[in-house]
Amino acid sequence: MDNEVQNNNPITEENKETIQTNTTVNNANTYTNSSNTESKGFSIASMVLGIISLVFCCVWWITFPCAILAIIFSVIGKKKGGKGMATTGLVLGIIAIAVYILLVILGLGAMAGLAAAADELGSIN
Repeated sequence: MDNEVQNNNPITEENKETIQTNTTVNNANTYTNSSNTESKGFSIASMVLGIISLVFCCVWWITFPCAILAIIFSVIGKKKGGKGMATTGLVLGIIAIAVYILLVILGLGAMAGLAAAADELGSIN
């Protein structure tokens, strides 16, 4: 009867060392795998700020800070992971600044045209 109980017990002194070694290896692999995960926070922030800066491109106090932060966060995000979203944030930030500069140039041209037209009307009277 004692032999049957000992044979049914799967853990013996010889197996204890193997089980402890396997547990240590599994814990080490779990730790190693969790430290290699990508961090996409900066990439997501870059993309969101790029979208905001492009949507509000007529409002300079929103466009410039958001676009500059989108560009900065995209550079950091490319190093940490999430390269597609970081690239999107970079492109949107650059486009938002370019659209704003284009709107300023068009606005200044329109104002100069209106000033010239007003001068011409003033000289007629």
